[in-house]
Amino acid sequence: MIKKLDWYIFKRFMVTFFVAIILIIGIVIIFDISEKIDDFVKNEAPLKAIILDYYLNFVPYFVNMYSPLFVFITVILFTSRLAANSEIIAILSGGISYHRMMVPYIAGSFLIALLSLGLNLYVIPHANMHRIEFEEQYMKHRSGPKERNVHYQIAPGQFVYVESFSNWNRTAYKFTLESVKDNKLVSKLSAESAQWDTTSRSWKLKRYFIRDYTSGMEDKVEYGEKLDTVIALTIDDFRFNEKTVQTLNAEELGQLINTQKMRGDANVMYAEIEQHTRWALPFSAIILTIMGVALSSKKKRGGIGWNLGIGIALAFSYILFLRFSQMFVYTGLLPPAIALWIPNVLYTIVTGVLYHIAPK
Repeated sequence: MIKKLDWYIFKRFMVTFFVAIILIIGIVIIFDISEKIDDFVKNEAPLKAIILDYYLNFVPYFVNMYSPLFVFITVILFTSRLAANSEIIAILSGGISYHRMMVPYIAGSFLIALLSLGLNLYVIPHANMHRIEFEEQYMKHRSGPKERNVHYQIAPGQFVYVESFSNWNRTAYKFTLESVKDNKLVSKLSAESAQWDTTSRSWKLKRYFIRDYTSGMEDKVEYGEKLDTVIALTIDDFRFNEKTVQTLNAEELGQLINTQKMRGDANVMYAEIEQHTRWALPFSAIILTIMGVALSSKKKRGGIGWNLGIGIALAFSYILFLRFSQMFVYTGLLPPAIALWIPNVLYTIVTGVLYHIAPK
């Protein structure tokens, strides 16, 4: 049954959590403005766009990114205060077991985890779209060709090769389209360049050369200066990277992963990292809540300062470890499904050990 004690711990936990978020967000925004004010002025960013398009969408992204830190600090502060006031001793002396005392903590952590998951799946992708558009327009300079040596399978038996792609003029250079049937090359289309036409959503080839391979001695050859062609490849396929995948909702992200796997696109790792991070990060709220209670439920002579120092160090180590685990994916050592869940698994083991020791 829910008791007054449960409501007391739960309300104190949630109030402390949201107050901590508001205070930290205010400090972060002040420092962020001081760092980027020169870009805002230089690029003549409107005040309305700065507030609505950037910071209004920056807040949920930042809160969710550092939610493990917020949760851990909240638990450390709140529980250390309970221990310092001998409230935990009173709770245990009143016949409430240590495990029973954890129920409102776990309920609060589940609520935070669900909130974080909802932000990841529904709110943050839409917010990231406006935030990244603002950054591209007012905080970054356009660059030349970035994608080089692109190899895609755009459909079964159809392969596209591009030596380089320029996002600035939407042009693919040294463009080649090959059609393969029964493991045999049946046709090959080569062009000096292929420019994307946003109106017709087609590629305009320049100085093209088409060879159809036949079973006889002669092949059919065609060449010309210009040719419009429609294939299952758009300019957006060259733009998907670690930032753009943040703007896709769960369904779009899943479709992108399936498409990129079919094409053999190396950029699929960005989408897979984003997908697994969205699910792995919310679970950290539960893990770090239990760890925080286990670390700070005992009254210490030095007060809450020691607990707070340990809590911040462990929370930052978790965030750092979560980022570092992405390197295993970039280097090809581990698949995303394993690499992105390693921090949760290891910290669950550490939490289990601390929780086993805490009641003693």
